[in-house]
Amino acid sequence: MLTRDDVLRARDALAGNVVRTPTIHSPDLRAYLKCELFQRTGSFKARGALNAITALTPDERSRGVITASAGNHAQAVAWAAREHGVDALVVMAQPAAEYKAEATRAYGATVDRTPATWTEAFEHLDRLIEQTGRVLVHPHEDPRVLAGAGTLALEILEDVPHADAIVVGVGGGGLIAGIQAAVGDRVRVIAVEPELSRAFDAAVEAGHPVTLEPRSIADGLNAPRIGALPFALCRDLERLLVGDDEIAAAFRLLYERAKLAVEAAAAAPLAALLSGRIDAASPVLVVSGGNVAPQIASGILASR
Repeated sequence: MLTRDDVLRARDALAGNVVRTPTIHSPDLRAYLKCELFQRTGSFKARGALNAITALTPDERSRGVITASAGNHAQAVAWAAREHGVDALVVMAQPAAEYKAEATRAYGATVDRTPATWTEAFEHLDRLIEQTGRVLVHPHEDPRVLAGAGTLALEILEDVPHADAIVVGVGGGGLIAGIQAAVGDRVRVIAVEPELSRAFDAAVEAGHPVTLEPRSIADGLNAPRIGALPFALCRDLERLLVGDDEIAAAFRLLYERAKLAVEAAAAAPLAALLSGRIDAASPVLVVSGGNVAPQIASGILASR
């Protein structure tokens, strides 16, 4: 199980190597915004990837690392591996955005786009691990990745000590698990998923993680399955689903009112707040993901 002590150790390991991102207050949105889109590689994923790769043994470094990701974890692993001189192989299913694959390659990783679906991607990942002997840096199951992600919650507690809710988008669950481990019962943690990518919600309904094929506009949250560790840590948290139209509206508002150039996944927490279903006086929205193609951003901004 993941604990607050794990997150505190991760903070020490990451000190000086990741950005302490700002938490700003938006009077227009009546919320605080934890601006993790300003993190290295554009999302919170850099924290977890670097924490995991920093901890590799010399033998593990020599074998190289491998992961599967829709894009942000891919870029983070590629960057962290480059920082430590470790070879990285990343599996990205064909629905993943090509501009995120290009960015991953630019950080020095090899990208395998063979799988046609996300379900196939994780099956392909397992085969590659067996064939290559690479070390898996899993986006949702590696405790070191989750602990690194949770370090942003420690910053939130310091920056907004009166916060009464942390609202976070959920894909595979790595971020919300790290946050929950960091804050415990100090503040409410609220999970937000797209209606078209509801692996966490479906797992709670079933009583165990299940596999879906996600298809939301918020591609950064398009995980086919909630991680077992995040599910165990977070199954009793509040959960909200938001539609893609609500996400697009929140995306436009973050551009227009907060001047934040986000990707769609980063807008999901605001979409939940705007729905009127969060009762909180000082909510903190985790705004993570700034990796958006200009043509996608302009398309969402132009639509109404």
